Amino acid sequence: MTSDMALPPLADVIRRHDLAPRKSLGQHFLLDPGVTDRIAASAGDLSATTVIEVGPGPGGLTRSLLDAGAAHVVAIEKDRRCVGALQELVTAAPGRLTIEEADALRADEIALAPEPRKIVANLPYNIATELLLKWLQAPTRFECMVLMFQKEVARRIAASPGGREFGRLSVKAQWLCRCELLFDLRPGAFTPPPKVSSTVLRLTPYKKPLFDADVQALEVVTAAGFGQRRKMLRSALKRLGVPPESILEPAGIDPTRRAETLEVEEWCKLARAYSAHILG
Repeated sequence: MTSDMALPPLADVIRRHDLAPRKSLGQHFLLDPGVTDRIAASAGDLSATTVIEVGPGPGGLTRSLLDAGAAHVVAIEKDRRCVGALQELVTAAPGRLTIEEADALRADEIALAPEPRKIVANLPYNIATELLLKWLQAPTRFECMVLMFQKEVARRIAASPGGREFGRLSVKAQWLCRCELLFDLRPGAFTPPPKVSSTVLRLTPYKKPLFDADVQALEVVTAAGFGQRRKMLRSALKRLGVPPESILEPAGIDPTRRAETLEVEEWCKLARAYSAHILG
């Protein structure tokens, strides 16, 4: 940070501002600077970047992002108690930190943060997947996203075809981004410790989706396929309201296969075949 102001320990900040983590907000504070520094470093050079942080809490990761040289940090925080606690950081990093009191699910990150943008966040568990899906609507607005999820959610996002972890979220994320599992964190790294382990994941958006497909068509066919994933595709895809063979055959996919065995490219072929059939 650029200010000579000495910052109090995070434990003192939590005590002075009565920041007992709230389960309703999915709060599990990450206070270990060694861990938060590692997360910040995973986003690469931040010196010319606006970093969007969701759910900063008392500011552990926020401090690391500023110490890593972020040009500007926009911290989106719903909990008014934390907004007040973060004001000390605003003073310590003059002109480099903006606190936005808002619900991240409704916030307009593009309006709040100029380009180039990165998202770096220890996401509230209860809205993490919903937030990711929001950002995947237009992922090229961000240079990268370094996000912490429950371990099982992160594994689903980055899963390879062939296993039960591979599903709709895997297809959507991997169609749009390079997905890298970085490192795991045990519950004891957090205050209070969650009941599950966590994983930091880096998503780097492609300039354009890996394969040609209409996003709505892709969502429709993956919903049908994975909605009955134990069934062969010739049965699962009946939910589409079209003869399954009318899209499986043009896509060159064996109707006896199951959803989790298809590569992302094959799902895109199915989406294109579905679009062609519907448009007739």
